Amino acid sequence: MSIAATRPADTATTVPPGRRAALDWRIRFAVLSLIWGFSFLFIKVGTQGYAPFQVTFGRLLFGTAMLAAAMAVKRERLPRGARTWGHLTVAAFLLNALPFSLFAYAELTIPSTLAGICNATSPLWGMVLSLVALSEDRPTRRRVAGLGLGFLGVLTVLGAWQGFQGLDVTGTVMALLASLSYPVGWIYVRRTLAGTGRSHLSLTGAQLLLATVQLAVVTPLFTSLPHHLPLVPLLAVAALGALGTGLAVLIQYGLVAEVGPTTAQMVTYFIPVIAAAAGVAILDESLTWSTPVGAIVVLAGAALTQARPKSAARDRARPRAATKRTTP
Repeated sequence: MSIAATRPADTATTVPPGRRAALDWRIRFAVLSLIWGFSFLFIKVGTQGYAPFQVTFGRLLFGTAMLAAAMAVKRERLPRGARTWGHLTVAAFLLNALPFSLFAYAELTIPSTLAGICNATSPLWGMVLSLVALSEDRPTRRRVAGLGLGFLGVLTVLGAWQGFQGLDVTGTVMALLASLSYPVGWIYVRRTLAGTGRSHLSLTGAQLLLATVQLAVVTPLFTSLPHHLPLVPLLAVAALGALGTGLAVLIQYGLVAEVGPTTAQMVTYFIPVIAAAAGVAILDESLTWSTPVGAIVVLAGAALTQARPKSAARDRARPRAATKRTTP
């Protein structure tokens, strides 16, 4: 996650006239869904050869390298100002360093399938927090119903009627806390960095750089250097960073600009489906009936929580002059 992933609906932009993307947006949407859906598989494979903090550090390092290359091609510079860098340091922790590390630790004990479904609860946490922290987000019957439906889906996935039998509580809580960290970070960014007029690519590049530095400090304190470098886990970490944390952000920028934030945000609902399919097909993870059923309920609830009144939707759809996107 990056600043690009933070409620892009609040800072919609449009593609400049006369410019068309090389690939149809539907193809790029599918690619983005696959990349983020497979990220949980990459995390699981990465932790089979490296410590969770090492996986997160590698992920951020490769992701930062990808965005640095994009910035060099577009001749973008890092943002200036101590205040901006201070806010970016907090955003890097909440949107990258913390959730990435929590998911890596969670997947030591829970399947990637469950981690992907836990990630889908972010819109639910986001609604709860926005009702408290953002005065413009007013509760509606539909959104409240979506919240209740979503958490009912979570209980279904976790098998609440069986007393959560066979569930690793620590790993599951870590995955849910990772999902909660995203909307906390989103709200912080909206309050501090949104609408600053700075380049979204520059801000996100700086954010990932700061997260990489944070992990570079923390990782040696809790892990030791590996005696050897297992190739497959290393490739998984490289793919996780370069694709899931670097390329995916660049693809998302283009989608938000071309088809609008509402359509681009729909990728959220494909991620757990792909994560579950990849976990079962490739990692041979088990799948009971409650997992897909609960996941469908979670996604339905999340979709309802994102619903906006038609008048508000029309207002948000209008292009805003002199406003740049600074916001998965």
